[in-house]
Amino acid sequence: MDDRPAPRVAVLGVGLIGGSIGLAARARLGAVVAGFDPDPATREAALATGAVDTATDSVAAACEGAEVVFCAAPVGRLPELAAAALAVAGPDTAITDVGSTKRGIVAAVGADERFIGGHPLAGAETAGVDNSRADLFEGATWYLTPTAGSDGVLYDRLQRTVAGLGARPQAIDAEGHDRLMATVSAMPHAVANALVAEAAADLANGERVPEVGPSFRDATRVAGSNPAIWADIFASNAEAVADSVDAVARRLAEAAALIRSGDAEAIAAWQAAAGEDRRRLLEADRPGGPLHELRLIVANKPGTMATLALALGEAGVNIEDMALYPAPDMSSGAVSLWVAGEEQAARGAALVRQLGHSVTVVGVGG
Repeated sequence: MDDRPAPRVAVLGVGLIGGSIGLAARARLGAVVAGFDPDPATREAALATGAVDTATDSVAAACEGAEVVFCAAPVGRLPELAAAALAVAGPDTAITDVGSTKRGIVAAVGADERFIGGHPLAGAETAGVDNSRADLFEGATWYLTPTAGSDGVLYDRLQRTVAGLGARPQAIDAEGHDRLMATVSAMPHAVANALVAEAAADLANGERVPEVGPSFRDATRVAGSNPAIWADIFASNAEAVADSVDAVARRLAEAAALIRSGDAEAIAAWQAAAGEDRRRLLEADRPGGPLHELRLIVANKPGTMATLALALGEAGVNIEDMALYPAPDMSSGAVSLWVAGEEQAARGAALVRQLGHSVTVVGVGG
């Protein structure tokens, strides 16, 4: 019988994402979840849906005794919310957020070793705690953005908690995250907005209202999505998103010139190349094969775990699980990292050695 106490999790902001974190933490981790939300109706709904065990009207009450705190609010409010959590949480509490841009919040509160930015790539067409689901994060990438000052033990705890929710944690630096999200998330929203604006302008000029086909519907599905949320996202990642939109504009100008040329062979090659690029982008990037354990000894220095996780993440080596075993005198510690597939294990081991650590690779099965 396991006599260990149930883990305690705090969720600050109990909407779709926060509510789903609460449901998953209770169902999958056996956690006791305290939720804070400034809206009394949302607090009541969170209790009614089972997203939280207790609903509080203050950040301090929700964070009391918590091992991990998730800040789940619109991007523009996250720095203030995370700062409030850091002010009242204990010294051994891991604090993270779920915002889709990371540079701003990391700059604001990332100097505190307890804070590690996060962003789950999960969501739904609906919003609100009533639509939360315990399986929302199943198989989803969950980016974590540790810094050189992040506490290694707290990073380990957060990584394990995220994996326990069903997600696949992956380390990435905040700037790289925001560039990536500008291209694969924000820019498509901006393009969809432009497409519907162009179609609407044609109609305003007296064009007959066409029957909208599936291509237009697919390409513009995200147009006009939640204006308040997306205003925050665009504003908090303005340069990266604008650069991505400019790059698409240049490609569209090239496409217009190619189409005007009437060169059927070149146009067909362009179309085929786009299909191949899409196939590669949409291929599952999840590694196959059995798990391999990378065993290494590291000095107990600030930023060691962040450096390891970021180096592996940038190289596309995803850490499926990890464990820390501090030495009795806390001067060093053993680290076990599990990755899937022989090729990833070999690549990961080479990177670890480049960082100056000895490493042993052990195949442990799938």
